[in-house]
Amino acid sequence: ITELRDKSQAELTQTLDQYKRELLDLKVQQVAGAAAAKSSKIRDMRKNIARVLTVITQQNRDTVRAKYAGKKHIPKDLRAKKTRAMRRALTKYELSRKTERQQKKDIHFGRRQYAIKA
Repeated sequence: ITELRDKSQAELTQTLDQYKRELLDLKVQQVAGAAAAKSSKIRDMRKNIARVLTVITQQNRDTVRAKYAGKKHIPKDLRAKKTRAMRRALTKYELSRKTERQQKKDIHFGRRQYAIKA
């Protein structure tokens, strides 16, 4: 996969086409009744195709992520997943906010301090 990450988008699509052609040839040979060893090669080809597609998707996501870096709104598929409750929870700033009425209460009626009897 590390070799795939170094390749450009065009090279990746070219290798993807190559793998797909090889997979097609292997499937034709399988239907024709070739040796059972071909089935493991078919599996390997499918895995290689998946690897290339994964790298292509990751590169596309990285370019989009770089495009939206520093912007106010980010596409939903690039946002942090977390949990539904965590996404809807108040932010630290929102939690720290107080209404005007609560601020007045805090000023005029401070916290009571009691002398503890030992």
